[in-house]
Amino acid sequence: MDQHARRHGARAARSHGTVEGEHGATAGPRPGSAEAEGASGSPGTSRLAAMAERVPATVAWPLIAALAFGLFTIFRTHTAGTKGGPALLYGVAAAVVSGVLGLLVAHFQSSMLTETRALSYGALFGLSIGWVYSLGGESILKSCIFGFVMGGIMFLSALYLFRTHSAREPHGRHRPHEEHGTRRRSLPAATH
Repeated sequence: MDQHARRHGARAARSHGTVEGEHGATAGPRPGSAEAEGASGSPGTSRLAAMAERVPATVAWPLIAALAFGLFTIFRTHTAGTKGGPALLYGVAAAVVSGVLGLLVAHFQSSMLTETRALSYGALFGLSIGWVYSLGGESILKSCIFGFVMGGIMFLSALYLFRTHSAREPHGRHRPHEEHGTRRRSLPAATH
């Protein structure tokens, strides 16, 4: 009953400062009180924290990166001479495409080998940065070389990160693979 009251946000029945447990009330702080607001002093902070707990990192980080990449694209095209609407259109298109590709890589990363995962992050980053570099009026060859170098740096960084944090990897040595549909059979103990 207590879990049911917490889950549905039931208020405590109060009679002279006491909590009546038989009505399914909880003894937590009242909504809007200083205890419920926490140290920050604003009730909206707890809502943001609760929403942040619901969004997994494989969704949040690609979306944040796509937003930052879209803003960087707007900045790059604006400084190259494209003003107003076209610069905004470039930024929105860059944010949408890089966001979708980033979500795909993040979604399928658990099924990839370490090198393939690092290569996919490097390729996405290198292609994106090379394309934005070309928007500034640079030559195609110079943009390709810049994108290739930046993609290589991202590949090496991601590979280093994935190798040093191998305890979190799905294909690491810490977690042996089990065959699907079959259980390991052990021999009975010797009885002679």
